Amino acid sequence: MAPTVVIANHTTGSTPHPHILYTVEVNLDGKELTAQRRYSEFVTLHNTLNDPYNLPPKRLLTTTFIPSAWVDDALIKERKEGLAEYLTDVLSTPKYKDKVALFEFLSAQTSEHDQKFDLEDALPSTLTRNRALAIANDVNASGALIAGAYYPDWAGSAVPPEKIDFSKFDLIFFAFANPNSSSGISFNSGATSLLKRLVAAARAAGYGTRIVLSLGGWGGCYYFSQACSTAANRTKLISAIGSAINTYNLDGVDFDWEFPNNAGAGQPFSSADTANLLLVFKALRVSLGPCKIISAAVSHTPWLGANGKPLTDVSAFAAVLNYIMIMNYDVWGASPTPGPNAPIGDLCKTSKQPVASAQGAFAQWTNAKMPAAQLLLGVPLYGYVSKSSKTVLTGSSLPTMAMNILHSEEVKDEDGKTTSTFLNAMHLKDVADVVPTEQVSVTTATADLSKYWGQQIAFKDIVKAGALVKKSDGNYGQAGGFTMGWDNCSDTPYLFNKNKTTVVTYDDTWSLTDKAKFAKSSGMAGCCTWSLDQDDGFTLHTAVRVGLGLPK
Repeated sequence: MAPTVVIANHTTGSTPHPHILYTVEVNLDGKELTAQRRYSEFVTLHNTLNDPYNLPPKRLLTTTFIPSAWVDDALIKERKEGLAEYLTDVLSTPKYKDKVALFEFLSAQTSEHDQKFDLEDALPSTLTRNRALAIANDVNASGALIAGAYYPDWAGSAVPPEKIDFSKFDLIFFAFANPNSSSGISFNSGATSLLKRLVAAARAAGYGTRIVLSLGGWGGCYYFSQACSTAANRTKLISAIGSAINTYNLDGVDFDWEFPNNAGAGQPFSSADTANLLLVFKALRVSLGPCKIISAAVSHTPWLGANGKPLTDVSAFAAVLNYIMIMNYDVWGASPTPGPNAPIGDLCKTSKQPVASAQGAFAQWTNAKMPAAQLLLGVPLYGYVSKSSKTVLTGSSLPTMAMNILHSEEVKDEDGKTTSTFLNAMHLKDVADVVPTEQVSVTTATADLSKYWGQQIAFKDIVKAGALVKKSDGNYGQAGGFTMGWDNCSDTPYLFNKNKTTVVTYDDTWSLTDKAKFAKSSGMAGCCTWSLDQDDGFTLHTAVRVGLGLPK
């Protein structure tokens, strides 16, 4: 006899703050069980069981910063449906149905005494914004930060799903399926087999890693505008997405449309693209329900409206999306005058693209009313190789780190520690943390990256080519005749070899840790890498986790 779960009713409590109690009614093998539980108690059960199923999403910061986005009745309805679906999944799985923690959860009433208050249990209308923020400041939310990665469908050989350390990932986006001419979605040859293996490996690992299907990508957006253009086409697209999620046991969908109302990689586009995209997201939320993830990969500025300018209010998108992932990379590609691939900010106020950075994008999106807690910072595990004899990056008015070491004077602080003070008085990093002084001089050239001129290069391939070497502390230093520079204006490293007329702009353990720290300090949801297969093992992903304050 299949278990049944009904959560039709709820009541409220008042201690220590007004909160909701959901009445859970379960028929399990003919036995009737009833309990009243808070949302946070479902979260505790989920964490105790370490099950792979989905709870309805947290809405704290949405209801705190955008009170109009979710009225009480809508939030409660979402929770009831999602919590019932979650319990049904758990009770239908033999592995979990006989667990003591589950039986205790279903067979006892909630005690109102000595219960720790969780803001997610509160009715949105019962707390003022200031009061909610004051309580939130006392809540350690570091465990909620997300470490994610894109896993492309060509990565199966380099990083088989069975070899992934899923403990390092809360989210993995499988890239890509593409909208097709029939307003459905298509996979590349062999992709569905790899996707099945990825899902199976993630579920077997037991870390709760969620697998989300990503649609589009730079070369896969040709039919997005068409698929979103009419009600009939949108229905086909949404049906195809739902079918894929059910078929492959996925946790949601990610839209990597680059970019609505913009030619992108030669794609058709329309001034109505962004408005149509919102219609798709709204319909998807209804179709998929509250528990599935819906996200979007975006540029540094909000989507373009019908007037061709970035939207100034994206709160309607925020109400139905879980996350947007800011693609903070490809800011400056390969060039005779190289610049940073992924700047953290315009730190010297000299950039020709001041908005195109982590800090700039964060400001653009939050000013357009996207809550910080729904933002993921996209970080690259690749760089660009330029045919160039430059030793400083374009847009930087300061010497590079390597040059600063050569043109600095030593100063002793009050504790007697010797540091380097730059002659221009700019010192954003401790030299000893970036380039060991004994490695500054150019050594005999052994690394040749000329075959990568004008192209991207994975971090692991920089190491494989011998231009970087991993040190005993887990960081990387220059090698193979290359000199390591540090661009203070973007907080990113680069390598140069004048004899080989080669410059490599990239990110490493230091710069990625800094970006993750920025995401955490800004209240963002976390970080997501492009892409999992470009790491040197899992070294860079570990650095991101360290920056987010997560366990290695």
